[in-house]
Amino acid sequence: MTRLSAQRYDNFSSLVKRIIANEGSLDKFSRGYESFGMNQHANGGIYCKEWAPGAKSVSLVGDFNNWDVSSHHYKLLPYGKWELYIPPKADGSSPIPHGSKLKVVIGDDSGRQLYRISPWARYVTKQGTTQTYDWQHWDPPQRYLRKHPHPPRPKSIRIYEAHVGIASPEGKVATYKNFTHTMLDRIKNLGYNCIQLMAIMEHAYYASFGYQVTSFFAASSRYGTPDELKELVDTAHSMGLLVLLDVVHSHASQNTEDGLNLFDGTDSCFFHSGSRGSHSLWDSRLFNYSNWEVLRFLLSNLRWWVEEYYFDGFRFDGVTSMLYHHHGIAVSFSGDYNQYFGLHVDEESLAYLTLSNYMLHSFYPDFISIAEDVSGMPTLCRPVSEGGGGFDFRLAMAIPDKWIQILKELKDEDWNMGNIVHTLTNRRYGEKTIAYAESHDQALVGDKTLAFWLMDAEMYTNMSVLTPLTPVIDRGLQLHKMMRLITHSLGGEGYLNFIGNEFGHPEWLDFPRVGNNESYHYARRQFNLLDSGMLRYNHLNSFDRDMNHLEEEHHWLAAPPAYVSEKHEENKVIAFERALLLFVFNFHHQKSFPDYRVGVDLPGKYRIVLDSDAAEYGGHNRLNHNTEFFTEPQPQNNRSHSLMFTYTYPDFVQRRIHASELVKSGTLHRCRHYLKVYIPSRTAIVFACVDLP
Repeated sequence: MTRLSAQRYDNFSSLVKRIIANEGSLDKFSRGYESFGMNQHANGGIYCKEWAPGAKSVSLVGDFNNWDVSSHHYKLLPYGKWELYIPPKADGSSPIPHGSKLKVVIGDDSGRQLYRISPWARYVTKQGTTQTYDWQHWDPPQRYLRKHPHPPRPKSIRIYEAHVGIASPEGKVATYKNFTHTMLDRIKNLGYNCIQLMAIMEHAYYASFGYQVTSFFAASSRYGTPDELKELVDTAHSMGLLVLLDVVHSHASQNTEDGLNLFDGTDSCFFHSGSRGSHSLWDSRLFNYSNWEVLRFLLSNLRWWVEEYYFDGFRFDGVTSMLYHHHGIAVSFSGDYNQYFGLHVDEESLAYLTLSNYMLHSFYPDFISIAEDVSGMPTLCRPVSEGGGGFDFRLAMAIPDKWIQILKELKDEDWNMGNIVHTLTNRRYGEKTIAYAESHDQALVGDKTLAFWLMDAEMYTNMSVLTPLTPVIDRGLQLHKMMRLITHSLGGEGYLNFIGNEFGHPEWLDFPRVGNNESYHYARRQFNLLDSGMLRYNHLNSFDRDMNHLEEEHHWLAAPPAYVSEKHEENKVIAFERALLLFVFNFHHQKSFPDYRVGVDLPGKYRIVLDSDAAEYGGHNRLNHNTEFFTEPQPQNNRSHSLMFTYTYPDFVQRRIHASELVKSGTLHRCRHYLKVYIPSRTAIVFACVDLP
């Protein structure tokens, strides 16, 4: 452990010791929801508590007391806390009926009465055309009872990133029920074993994609009730699917009436005051992670989503913004270690993230935590005991940017194989990453999905299997499969796909807003494109499914990093081995290569186990899957054996030449054994050795 990482560990360790000394235990401290907000006692009475250090008075109003501000006053406690106890009715029932609307009324220094929603509110709704949300007391007579335990953590993580509201072809906000009944089977059949749910924490502005949170303890009511979300997660668990929550603790909405901002009338409640408390690009508030009650609030929020809704992990949004005082704005991270240590690092925020991961992994050993960090902060994804930040994975955010850059700026013949491999493998050994070719960021309006960059307007007219395959659609289909497979197999220790991109969803994603006349046309996923079976989207969907199922069989994501034996610039060929599989990619837009010699470490007989050129994937069916390939004890590309895949295709007449005659430039490593392979243009092939026991 270096001196600087030891210092960071000391910051974290000191924080834990202070919590235990002052609160009794981290467990108790992180269960603030059991006393703060509104909680019902066994006798039917209701206990309320709030933290509002800037308030001069606090009252509770609502349907239950005809909104009388003078009826139910909180009592001031030390450290800016306020409490109220409301006894049960004479018959022992709750004094506040289920579904009642409520508000906390804050009296501030200037004598104003500020109507606020409790920061700990568990259910908020919006009625009709009103812009603000209402706090409703959630106390149903019949609560959803969990039926299934958390599934065991899988060996490999394959994540389906999803948004409940867009998970339907219909132009409306889809529901938890819809997701449970229509999406879970689809996700399971595609071979994903983990779902990442976005935009669950309540956000008043739908078009914020869930990243302007207003009520941190409330599951978004626009999709349904809390119990319906619990049913979704529980049903997923019954199918062996883990469910991750997209957690936004990097900032909060500016809203005051239905958000945390100015809760007690001051700008320093929950957030830093002044400019440090505002994010200039996001127009949002920034938490004060050194404040005791803010720590209680945020740690309790994490525990709440696990204990109440049974989530199996979190994807922490905006981690780069949290780690640095400059929030990553206008900063290009080069990997220079001076960028990761110094006064520009927010050590208080880093201590909070470390504490969060320590808590989650201590109480839930199989928990998964993922950092959305573009900076590459060293040790962020190493265990806390080693002085690390405790995350299990970080998102490989450079990979989708690289694919978009290639499609925007380069002709096919100018693609650089070495640069692609470098981007896919450029990660610290021992710090795991989640690779993805595209996520929700690329789908949003203003950008395009990979499929739309590749095929654009022809997706509207030429995707039918009854029409001739045009050059544009042919190129798009083949490259879409290849880019996703090489990202999946070479880019990390986990894989992520955004809802709909598995089948090359057309167009972009745009939520209803003033700028598009509140239209839902682009705020949906057109799964109906798969239903007829007559569109080429099914080819991409089938390839995605079989790619995932092959990973489940061989677990390359859980295997050590790949050994890349070839990055050939002229031939546009990349070859590597991982998890005892051989992956060969020919990105050349014209050339197919017969008898191409490829080095392998493991001798024996090989067969094709995945072929992007297969007819069922929209390919040209140029490979015979019954062919067996045998290694020869000839070193090639730094591997002990090699394969020469000799292949005769009746419609493809080309002089067979030795692989060394084809190899004129590029990065090659000497191998002891080799295979000779026939690799058609724009094709990815995966081979497995069938001689293994």
